[in-house]
Amino acid sequence: MRLGKILPDRIGFGTAPMGNMFRAVPDDEVTATLDAAWDQGIRYYDTAPLYGAGLAEIRLGGLLSHKPREQFVLSTKVGRVILDEVDSGTRDLGEKGSLFEHGRPNKIVHEWTAEATERSIEGSLKRLGVDRLDLVWVHDIAQDFHGDLWLSKFEEARTGAFRVLSRLRDEGVIKAWGLGVNRTEPIELTLALEEPQPDGFLLAGRYTLLDHEHALQRLLPMAEEQGVGMVIGGPYSSGILAGGAHFEYQEAPPEIIERVRRIKEIADRHGVSIKAAAVHFCLAHPVSVAVIPGATKPSRIAEDLAALHEQVPVAFWRELRENELISPQAPLPGGA
Repeated sequence: MRLGKILPDRIGFGTAPMGNMFRAVPDDEVTATLDAAWDQGIRYYDTAPLYGAGLAEIRLGGLLSHKPREQFVLSTKVGRVILDEVDSGTRDLGEKGSLFEHGRPNKIVHEWTAEATERSIEGSLKRLGVDRLDLVWVHDIAQDFHGDLWLSKFEEARTGAFRVLSRLRDEGVIKAWGLGVNRTEPIELTLALEEPQPDGFLLAGRYTLLDHEHALQRLLPMAEEQGVGMVIGGPYSSGILAGGAHFEYQEAPPEIIERVRRIKEIADRHGVSIKAAAVHFCLAHPVSVAVIPGATKPSRIAEDLAALHEQVPVAFWRELRENELISPQAPLPGGA
């Protein structure tokens, strides 16, 4: 799989929290967290203009612009152009609501045309303080942001962003491109196209311990058949699998809290951290090439790396499956 040859490790750093997702994160906390990620060997970083209206890119650039460019892999996204003017109205982020209400007040133009794609990349390079990108994801052309209009946004991207990114890849300007979405349908539609094929995808929140059955029905078999790799975003389901209170970017409902309680009860019995269970589950599928959890505290970086290297007994997975907490179709570590 092409993505697997580009990414330096099976774990990276997702920077959505750096854009003040859910709360205003102090600059010193951001700096300490990013420094911890670098110092502990993280070399793949994913960001996007949407995250705090450019704030996450600016903060990430504060770290990466001073590092040797050949020592890290960087991905960002297109579909949002950040303007210098202040947005005086209410932002429409679909189901995501006020997710980045603590970010910068800059106006965001949502557009996936060829011209907007080039402007988006130019803006990202400037905010990040780097001279090139490795991967570019076409961001959020899905139902969660656009409802019934998502297919028109997809078509805009197909005739705009897809073609620009294919050209940039063929010219060697970027190494790869794909879609970065929170829904399976846009990726399924893309895999069915005969036009220029992307190199892989970033699927956020749709292949986790808590939400994976839908992806297993059609999307992941298609990707596996075509030999297409995926980066798994949101492995902790917006935080609920890492001790937080959010699921799908909202307060977790009672049924999810109960499901997590049941998983944790089994994990505790087997001496397994729930973070390790979440990470290992995501990576067990053949199409998964990496996970990119986010963080806003330095201690979380050490926890994520420890989770990646933790030994999880096969008996744990078997008990989850026996209790119908994991789909029978989900590949599990160790052949459980």
